[in-house]
Amino acid sequence: MKAAARQTVLITGAGMGMGRLYAQRAASEGAATVVLWDINPDALAATRETLAASGTTVIEQVVDVSKLDQIEQAAADLAAQGAHPDIIINNAGVVRSGWFWQQDPQRDTEFTMTINALAPMQVTRAFLPGMIERGREARILNVASAAGTLSNPRMAVYAGSKWAVIGWSDSVRLELVKAGHRHVKVTTFAPSYIDTGMFSGARGPVLTPIMKPEFAVDRAWRAMLAGKPLLYLPWSVNLSKLLRGILPTRAWDTIGGKWFGVYRSMDEFRGRGG
Repeated sequence: MKAAARQTVLITGAGMGMGRLYAQRAASEGAATVVLWDINPDALAATRETLAASGTTVIEQVVDVSKLDQIEQAAADLAAQGAHPDIIINNAGVVRSGWFWQQDPQRDTEFTMTINALAPMQVTRAFLPGMIERGREARILNVASAAGTLSNPRMAVYAGSKWAVIGWSDSVRLELVKAGHRHVKVTTFAPSYIDTGMFSGARGPVLTPIMKPEFAVDRAWRAMLAGKPLLYLPWSVNLSKLLRGILPTRAWDTIGGKWFGVYRSMDEFRGRGG
């Protein structure tokens, strides 16, 4: 797939940040339809306004992706309109920071796992059989995180949710290949910190600058269209994975935690509320 021209693109978490940028990218490449999912109707309207001059058909759906019934109903409504996604971007995500034992079991732990880990699975399940059956080129981009590759204090649940996404996403990629459905390709995107406000106050480790969202979206978008299995950004994420894999745990704790500052990166986290 060389571009999104004449495709139907569905984006979760489309009301702001990178979700809005993915929508703009789809429209700029001539997507026939861009489907915007978000829990915030005002944010959806703001994203729609940015696409007004593009000529792309925009479908807004207020969807809480933590609720399976809402996902299934929204998918059924799209099918009734004849809108069948060729590209799915599982972008919606949340983060909570703090010591694990001090976080609320439902408001923090269950909520984070549901939005970050279960929602991409449920959204993909709602549309993947149709993608397989139609037989045309299709893409799924699952936004994980570099936090899913390395342990990090003060974000245990977030890291756990993104580890789950990476394992699930790449396994689905392999299942599609093994089952002979090579026209549907899955890309797992695992970036380090991105300057969207979601990680306000976080500090990038040594050699890992906080990325601009426009750069991250561009790289992820191109990887998705090319059907690249995995994309880690920036390059230092791959270096950290390599070192963590070959060093004894205590040695990595010293090098990664103290020298590179990985374990201090969330010490001053504030998030969007900060």
